[in-house]
Amino acid sequence: MKTGWLCASVLCLLAACGQSDLDTVTFEGTRFGGDLRSERGDRAAFVAQGGPASVSLEGSKQAAAYQVVQHCIAYLGSSDVSWTNGPDVPDDQLLIEDDRVILSGRCIEP
Repeated sequence: MKTGWLCASVLCLLAACGQSDLDTVTFEGTRFGGDLRSERGDRAAFVAQGGPASVSLEGSKQAAAYQVVQHCIAYLGSSDVSWTNGPDVPDDQLLIEDDRVILSGRCIEP
């Protein structure tokens, strides 16, 4: 009986490890994943990633920007952002690492 519960628990944990629909944006029929990092001491500052950039720069930027909006609303209650390197940067000046667009900035507190 304990083995059954243990196996069921492990399967549930493994199922939760994948990227959820909340982490993806669909642009022109293609799914783009996004991720965001911020430090505990300063949740307003962030670095967000979206990709794959080789498929579409616009889709990658939208995926990263989506993560930013979700983060700013969750931690500061506002979707206002002061971009350091934002989605409005010309495509030839975007920061791209490992096939992912990198956006950075700060959430603006209300």
